[in-house]
Amino acid sequence: EEAAAAAADEGARCPQAGEPLPEEEEEEVLHLAKQRRMLCSEFAAITSSDAEVACSFLAGNDWHMQRALNAYFERPLEKEEAAAGGMPPACAGPGSCIDLTADATTSNASVNSTDSRQQEDDSSFSLISWNIDGLDLGNLKERARGICSYLALYSPDVVFLQEVIPPHLCLLQVGAGSYTIIPGNIDGYFTAIMLKKPRVKLLKHEIIPFPTTSMMRNLLVVYVSISGNEICLMTSHLESTKNHSKERVKQLQIVLNKMQMESESNTVIFGGDTNLRDSEVTKLGNLPNNITDVWEFLGKPQHCRYTWDTHSNTNLGAQYKCKMRLDRIYFRPAADGGHIIPRSMDLIGLEKLDCGRFPSDHWGLLCNFDLIL
Repeated sequence: EEAAAAAADEGARCPQAGEPLPEEEEEEVLHLAKQRRMLCSEFAAITSSDAEVACSFLAGNDWHMQRALNAYFERPLEKEEAAAGGMPPACAGPGSCIDLTADATTSNASVNSTDSRQQEDDSSFSLISWNIDGLDLGNLKERARGICSYLALYSPDVVFLQEVIPPHLCLLQVGAGSYTIIPGNIDGYFTAIMLKKPRVKLLKHEIIPFPTTSMMRNLLVVYVSISGNEICLMTSHLESTKNHSKERVKQLQIVLNKMQMESESNTVIFGGDTNLRDSEVTKLGNLPNNITDVWEFLGKPQHCRYTWDTHSNTNLGAQYKCKMRLDRIYFRPAADGGHIIPRSMDLIGLEKLDCGRFPSDHWGLLCNFDLIL
């Protein structure tokens, strides 16, 4: 950290050798150095890197956060892909839709044919929410393939993903079956919602920014129809770390406001990596009366309480042991009620892959809902 601070300070100065700066210029230099140290701190928090790495990438990209993040995410992958013969680029803009049926490979054709043989059950639908840890570049391909395997296994109707990075869009296109994907961005890391075709019909989508985020976070909203039920789906990755609690609570308030603003005829489901502590929900006076935490609604089942568990999940190699319910699913029923009811919740991603690591440092949430026709 001292080396990074020194580099930030040095980069902010440009006097003639040995000449002291005038007082006003000295104040400007100190202010600039402080700004750069803050950028280093934010970059390190977003990427889980150290301050020296953060300062190096930022300085190499003229202290432009977005460009530095892009360079951090893309550089190691470009080397890896070049050695492997390359990978097609992800050609999608923020909020655009990618049809994942277009380039189905032989390897997933059997999955698709299996799905097509399964009789559609109009009395239920399933949803997975998972932070897939794109910030960890280690074993990226193997872990992405592992995630695709879980999607093939459970064949969820809807998937909420967090910490997606651009190469994931290509890997999903190759490894996933018949899904349309709506990314919340295409730079750095972002969220995405996947919709199983032809059952889940996309109506429209929007991206709601979080005005004061320092970690590129937003709220992705997708409107769909499932078996004649209109549903508003939302996912987000709320601000990370204990030190950003104030911003995280502000973002939660935006999410809850949006859920309540939606048409009373629609069911609203939000899911994602909330990074929430229970005390932060209490600060807001708990959830509004018409919004339910699905885990609590189901009786607080202990088998799926902790989605981030450094004791059981060794991906981080953390020396500390910590269990937290960071990933949550919220539910606001339609005003007339009874059409869609949460039925069950389970954790997924609990098995190590052949590479010796789990698909992510988070467990995924698999949630099943009953449709009352």
